[in-house]
Amino acid sequence: MKKILMFTYSIVAYLIAFGSILFWIASVGNLVPAIGIDQEPQMSTLWAILNNLLLISLFGVQHSVMARKWFKELFIRYFPRPIERSTFVLISGLLLFNLVYNWQPIGGQIWRVEPDSVLFYVLYGLFFVGWAILFISSFLINHFDLFGLRQTFLELMGKPYTQLKFRVTLFYKYVRHPLYFGMLLGMWATPNMTVTHLAFAIAISAYVIVGTLFEEKDLMNEFGDTYKAYQAKKPMLIPFTKWRKRVNQSPMVKEELK
Repeated sequence: MKKILMFTYSIVAYLIAFGSILFWIASVGNLVPAIGIDQEPQMSTLWAILNNLLLISLFGVQHSVMARKWFKELFIRYFPRPIERSTFVLISGLLLFNLVYNWQPIGGQIWRVEPDSVLFYVLYGLFFVGWAILFISSFLINHFDLFGLRQTFLELMGKPYTQLKFRVTLFYKYVRHPLYFGMLLGMWATPNMTVTHLAFAIAISAYVIVGTLFEEKDLMNEFGDTYKAYQAKKPMLIPFTKWRKRVNQSPMVKEELK
């Protein structure tokens, strides 16, 4: 019964997190006008900025803290290990929804491309490409492990959890964190860049950069020289922005990086 409850919990967490991502995409892309990010200001600029800083700080701190090894070890002292990832996913989804839903408009226009322009469709095309890269990248890692379902399913089946192997496939051959690159592309590629959208894009970009630096340390600890060699060859966030360096690699490392 306990295993069924854990698996059910992970499914609920997954649905909430996945739904919050779709809500985010619909909002920043103004795909659903009622929840679009570019609304009229509802409060003074100062209070809107303070509100938005609080929202992004809450979201960023939760990600940075709950993703650290020491927090995971603390969590499993009191709760079952298989739901650790699902709990992270659940809280992340709730805070993402809170971030997008309560983000306050500031007003002001940076640029606006009219629908009758080719550039309008190019920007929206890049917008959808960015989010597609994000979702595809999650499957290249292991979508269900990333969202906590694999952990509870293996527990339900009575099988031990095994760590994912380091693999370099498709987008990962060009950039170390294509999932984040897709996210940034989706945030910045817009035909209607308001001050509100710009502030949101800058906040998310800052979160991505800081979060990625922390993640890089975790990956170095987990994969050692294999990741160090990969790190030396591929750019962190923007494809094709790093010249290859010569690194001393063992035959095993070379094979993993192919």
